[in-house]
Amino acid sequence: MAERRDVALVGYMNNNAFKSPHGSGVRGSSSVAGSPLFEGKFGRMFRNLPALEHSEDDLLALAQAITIGDHDAKDGADGEESHIPAGYTYFGQFVDHDLTFDPASSLQKMNDPDALVDFRTPRFDLDNIYGRGPDDQPYLYTGKKFILGTPLTGAMRNPFAHDLPRSNPPTGRKRAIIGDPRNDENVIVSQLESTFHRFHNRLVDDCPTLSFAEVQTLVRWHYQYIVLNDFLPRLVNPEVIDRILPNRQNSDDRVESLAPRLAFYHYRNDPYIPIEFSAAAYRLGHSMVRPGYRLNEDDATLLPIFNRMDPNGGLNSFDAFKSSWAIDWHRFLEMDHRHQTETDRVQYAYKIDTSMVDPLKDLPGSVVGDDVMDGAPVLNLAFRNLLRGQQMGLPSGESVALAMGLVPMQSEDVLIGKALEHPDEVDQPAMITDISANFEGKTPLWVYILAEAAKSLRVHGQARLGPVGAQIVAEVFIGLLHGDPTSFLSVDPRWQPEIGKGARFDLADFVQYAIEKAEPSPSLTAAIVVESTTAEVI
Repeated sequence: MAERRDVALVGYMNNNAFKSPHGSGVRGSSSVAGSPLFEGKFGRMFRNLPALEHSEDDLLALAQAITIGDHDAKDGADGEESHIPAGYTYFGQFVDHDLTFDPASSLQKMNDPDALVDFRTPRFDLDNIYGRGPDDQPYLYTGKKFILGTPLTGAMRNPFAHDLPRSNPPTGRKRAIIGDPRNDENVIVSQLESTFHRFHNRLVDDCPTLSFAEVQTLVRWHYQYIVLNDFLPRLVNPEVIDRILPNRQNSDDRVESLAPRLAFYHYRNDPYIPIEFSAAAYRLGHSMVRPGYRLNEDDATLLPIFNRMDPNGGLNSFDAFKSSWAIDWHRFLEMDHRHQTETDRVQYAYKIDTSMVDPLKDLPGSVVGDDVMDGAPVLNLAFRNLLRGQQMGLPSGESVALAMGLVPMQSEDVLIGKALEHPDEVDQPAMITDISANFEGKTPLWVYILAEAAKSLRVHGQARLGPVGAQIVAEVFIGLLHGDPTSFLSVDPRWQPEIGKGARFDLADFVQYAIEKAEPSPSLTAAIVVESTTAEVI
């Protein structure tokens, strides 16, 4: 990128984008007023709806039905695959970690949104990678660049891959030294974090006249552009986005005419994270996880996403992993149009539906804690989601649909199981009331949203989010961007990246720019001895 482009890129930004120190006024906050008010970090979109209550036995039975069945890792075409490349599953996890971090919540106590503290700014500002910046966390940086970890091998199309910098204690896990420890939960999201570091570092090299703050803003704007124009349209019908932002495609409109039409996500001063989003709608990604992945051409086997019994036999992380596990992003994103074989192909995320793969019902100790006994219900991610939603007082999916002015789905449409176009007798989904009659008209919001997506597959051929889920996710994404005075949507909604192929810029372009160039100097590897800890990350 030529130096003259430095000025062109920064020309899109006004001075306000650089006035506020990163993360100021958020971390370490005491308490927030969430559910009855329009302020705070957590809150409710539907403040007057009653909380749904079911017995833990019913919730466990539902969770077991969601995670039942054969989910062996597969090469080649798979009937459970969606239209979404698998890389977006972990980009979605990365986005979640950017928006929310609640280290004090627990499945063993009630979680009241009035008392929750979001230690993550409710903005698409990448504080999960930047932390508190080089002045406050200098051990993450060298000059204006991120420190990278040790080199990784195995992927010819990603020859300069690096791990994250890690601690080096005499015993215990070698934890990543990064802004948010959750971005080391599995090998895929760990290397996505490293790819963001490399994107930032390459911008530093290509735009040498820019300050750290200016490079940081450019990285954020590229990321925000992907969130709005690439990731969100893969999850929801673009018509939903255009209904909320009707003028976004019209370059003749003034900036002030681009205020979103938010029907349910309202705030007075600062945006907040609705629990209907964080504890239900945005947990859609758990159903998109494949049972296993092929990382690169040197990897002879499909590796399960988690392996409780053998940490080195799956993509568990929170620790150093094999140096030959560099990710070939061409297997996770549509980065070219090469001929694909059964073992060298884009792996697609599983459909958004009411099923989850086998590894997610038996989470490893690195995720849930090493002291959790085998067979405990909390090893099942679906049960954890259902229990947390109930502890946070989420309403039923039917009541939210009514509050939106929609006709709720009937129980015969709330089907539990894989969303296959031609299911066999074994894979026929069951009605939720077959699991327990207590679910009649009282579907947990998370399950209702997944069932909507599965129904959209039967009706429209693609398992995008249905009316309730799409409205919640789209309004929160757009509302957060519009409510952030430093986002590209607030500063200059006509801004477009200059990287990419013509008018298009997506996650594949972002990754390609990051990985196609080596670091000009050897990376530094941190060797800090820290105590190994376990944090709740899902």
